[in-house]
Amino acid sequence: MTGTFINVVAILVGSGIGVLFRSHLPDRLKSTVLSGMGIFTAAVGMQMFLKTDNALIVLGALISGAMLGEWLKIEDWLERMGIRLEKRFSGNSMGGSSPFVRGFLAASVLYCTGPMAVLGSISDGLCGDYLTLSIKSALDGFLSIAFASTLGIGVAFSALPVFVYQGGISLLAGQLNKIVSTAMMNEMTATGGVLLIGIGISSILELKKIPVGNFLPALAIAPAIVHILRLVAN
Repeated sequence: MTGTFINVVAILVGSGIGVLFRSHLPDRLKSTVLSGMGIFTAAVGMQMFLKTDNALIVLGALISGAMLGEWLKIEDWLERMGIRLEKRFSGNSMGGSSPFVRGFLAASVLYCTGPMAVLGSISDGLCGDYLTLSIKSALDGFLSIAFASTLGIGVAFSALPVFVYQGGISLLAGQLNKIVSTAMMNEMTATGGVLLIGIGISSILELKKIPVGNFLPALAIAPAIVHILRLVAN
C-alpha cells in the first residue's frame, strides 16, 4: 500500500499549498480558476468516455448504479460526512452548498475515478509496484493545489476516501487481477468519465445539482456487465 500512502500525502501537501495561496487570490481569479477546473474535469471525462466499446453498457451501468446509489443514499452519506468534518474542524457548516463540502465531494469522486486508481492499486498490492500510483499522486497533488486554492481545506479530507478505496483494492489485488480484463477496464473507465463530466457540471461549475455520489456503484457494475455478457456469449 506504499503507493496509496504516497497518494494521500500528495493530496494533503497539495491542499495545504492551495489553502496558503487562497488568501492571496482575488475572488474574480478564484472564480475563473474554478471555471477552468470545471471545464478541464468535464473534458477529461469526455476523453475517458470515448474508451467505451459499447455505450449501452455504460448506460446500463449508470442506470443500475443510480438505483443502487439512491437506495444506499451514498451522496447523502458523503455530504453528511463533509458537513461533520467541517463542523469538527471549523466549528460551523453551511451545509451541502458550502465550499468545504463541495471541495470534499468533488475531489473525493475525482481522485477515486479512473483507471490509474484501480490499476495502480492492483500493481501496488500484487507486486509492490507503485509507479502508476506515484504518477497519479503527482497529478492529484497539482489538482489539489488548484482545487484547494478556490474551495478550501475540504479538498484535503478527500484523502480519507482515497485511502479506503485504493487501500481496499490493494488488499484485494490478487483476486481482482485474475478477473479484471481490458474490456472490463475500458467500460469502467468510460463510466468514470461520465461521472467526471457530472462532477464538472455539478460540484465545480454548479450549473445543475447532480447527486454524482449516487452513481458510484456504476463503476463496479460496468465491468460486471462485461463479465456477464462474456459468460453468456460463451
